[in-house]
Amino acid sequence: MTQQLLLDLLPGALPTLDGFVAGANQAALDAVRALAPGRALYLWGGIGSGRSHLLRACVQANGGHYLDARTPAHWLQGMATDEDQALSLVAVDDVNDLNDAAQAALFALFNRWRATASTPDAFALLTAGDRAPLTMPLREDLRTRLGWDLVFRVEQLSDEERVQALRDRARQRGLVLPDDVLDWILIHHARDMEGLSSLIDRLDQYSLARHRPVTLPLLKALLSDQH
Repeated sequence: MTQQLLLDLLPGALPTLDGFVAGANQAALDAVRALAPGRALYLWGGIGSGRSHLLRACVQANGGHYLDARTPAHWLQGMATDEDQALSLVAVDDVNDLNDAAQAALFALFNRWRATASTPDAFALLTAGDRAPLTMPLREDLRTRLGWDLVFRVEQLSDEERVQALRDRARQRGLVLPDDVLDWILIHHARDMEGLSSLIDRLDQYSLARHRPVTLPLLKALLSDQH
């Protein structure tokens, strides 16, 4: 079996709520865990804050639908208008990047959420963007709807929290990360935890494929092979 085939076959870890390093975001994590039909939650924070991890992990844990700005608007519109389609949880990410058609669809979905909130057809609505609701570059009526229920800011992790999260991720995969590898990753790699966690997963796979321990030269070889 070739090295690349082995890497392709090894699965990447799916985002989980247990795998989210909360740091200062414990209240936001608790709100996601407690999200129930009839409630809505909007998370906002910069790139790498972990808001997308929380949306994907919530859908992974509870079922439902995950959509983002790349999803065709008619999918979202169908959820908003097709009353025969039962909904339990809808997560819409990167709302700041929605085009006009997708904004109109999300507006309609909020209206369906509110109309069904106290009925047996109630569903949970989880949305996320890069800034607070009233400063979003969206149509006015949609901006106000983002703040209809719960709103939490998702803060970036400190370097110490990132280091601990990476060590925990590696430990779950049976890896021990040398200090020079951790230092290099924090200095030279993207700082969002989803990207950092993915790098640890790929480094583990690369180590297995090469039959070599994790070292700084191995990490650099992995990154070189991917370019």
